[in-house]
Amino acid sequence: MSWSAVLDQLVRERGASLYGYAYVLTGDRAEAEDLLHDALVRTFRRGRRATELNAAHAYVKRAITTAFIDGKRRERVRPARSADDVNDLVQAPPGASFPDATTHANAALDLRAALLLLPPRERACVVLRHLEDWPVGRISSELGIAEGTVKRYVSDGLGRLREARPDLEPGAEMRETTPLITRPGGRS
Repeated sequence: MSWSAVLDQLVRERGASLYGYAYVLTGDRAEAEDLLHDALVRTFRRGRRATELNAAHAYVKRAITTAFIDGKRRERVRPARSADDVNDLVQAPPGASFPDATTHANAALDLRAALLLLPPRERACVVLRHLEDWPVGRISSELGIAEGTVKRYVSDGLGRLREARPDLEPGAEMRETTPLITRPGGRS
């Protein structure tokens, strides 16, 4: 299959999944679209030999992660986001329950706001570990950092999340309340 056919199939079949991944990292629709577009361009600009859909998906996902981390590194001249900037929503008190679907929506918004407070590498590691459910070894390989460093970033990130939002606890409930689109046949 030619690279252009693979690109077309990738965008058609897995574009939503890749966009969902970029959105969870950035927390912003426009930034996620830009990140995905840049990753697709980087992956296919020279007619890369990605002639198989799964390989192309892996290349683009790696490019998204790398571009996200590199972009955040370059943004150091911009002021950092604070909790007031990110989370201007009225928050429910911890332990409050609602009888309708707003509970899940509020939890997803709370998690999104808390994730946006994390530094880029910590955010990437926490997202890959707890939302994508990747093992530490795969994250290490994907990001090109040592397994111990991944563990430290995940631990530090979870610590910051707990400080910012003590009522949020990572695990299955994070995956259930976070709108993350995955590839067909994958986890949702």
